[in-house]
Amino acid sequence: MEKVKITLVKSTIGSKPNTKANAESLGLRKIGDSIVIANDAATAGKIKLLAHLVKVEAAD
Repeated sequence: MEKVKITLVKSTIGSKPNTKANAESLGLRKIGDSIVIANDAATAGKIKLLAHLVKVEAAD
């Protein structure tokens, strides 16, 4: 399965509670935090919700 690298580039301060919870569920707590995760339907939905806060790249 394809993997993606997700990096938090903007703060969640002032975001809606649902947005903060999704970032936290991915393990993104501070600006600059990154994770490599499989790109499935659940991850794609979270990325779509957090699109204005994260940078998404293909993982090697």
